Amino acid sequence: MQNKLIIDPKQDLILANEVAHALMDKGLSMATAESCTGGAIGALLTSLSGSSRWFNGGVISYSNHLKIHLLGVNSQTIDVQGAVSKEVVEAMAVGGCKAMAVDICVAVSGVAGPDGGTTEKPVGSVWIAWCGPEQKLTSRLYHLDGGRKEIQSAAVRMALKGVVNQC
Repeated sequence: MQNKLIIDPKQDLILANEVAHALMDKGLSMATAESCTGGAIGALLTSLSGSSRWFNGGVISYSNHLKIHLLGVNSQTIDVQGAVSKEVVEAMAVGGCKAMAVDICVAVSGVAGPDGGTTEKPVGSVWIAWCGPEQKLTSRLYHLDGGRKEIQSAAVRMALKGVVNQC
């Protein structure tokens, strides 16, 4: 499935507010475990006044070292599956819930480009996982179009839409 989303700060803020209201309505807290988005999800969410009521924080785990040591991802999983994989992103989401003591954690790992893509994982391949209340775990692979900024922006939007669904 190809997804090309235009960078639209106004729409991103609308979505961030939707996340905030969904979390507050259910009395839930959340955190992020971000790799290829580099903290963009957390930055968008914390641009909202009052976000400290429902957002505990985030980990920018760009390196495998941080995925292992801060989020509890098994190093063998990274060695076998690669950092951009269902198994790793799901472990990041579960580890993020535990490390940051939240109800929901969204985790993102992907190839934002322009370099780094392979035949198996081309540029635009982004895995997103959501660990929700009672550790309900879902994940999805996206194939996003555009340059680095467009891929990152689309990943942020997909991640936040999934948070709303977890609520």
